[in-house]
Amino acid sequence: EVQLVESGGGLVQAGGSLRLSCAASGFTFEDYAMGWFRQAPGKEREGVACISHNDGTTYYSNTVRGRFTISRDNVKNTVYLQMNGLKPEDPAVYYCAAEGNPSIGYCSTYGPSYNFWGQGAQVTVSS
Repeated sequence: EVQLVESGGGLVQAGGSLRLSCAASGFTFEDYAMGWFRQAPGKEREGVACISHNDGTTYYSNTVRGRFTISRDNVKNTVYLQMNGLKPEDPAVYYCAAEGNPSIGYCSTYGPSYNFWGQGAQVTVSS
């Protein structure tokens, strides 16, 4: 059974940091590109970061570039999202996802290309 389980969400003051983790099981993690997406109430889902399956190539949306860092540990089958400098516009449910047909040295945050999704982790930022 495929599982993606996010953890590390919570409440933080503006300017603070959180690290989200996503533990994967049930598929060959190293063969999948991984992405982080978020969705705030009343807003469309936004792809914020992704990491390729093979060489660590990353991509970030303009809204988080320079503040968030995505990384992966192919031994622990886990992808991380380090979020620094959190802003009042960052609160959302954050989802990790796995893309099973990745290109070499490339990833995208196009949601429909992702095969598996986690249940989400709530991130709240107080001002």
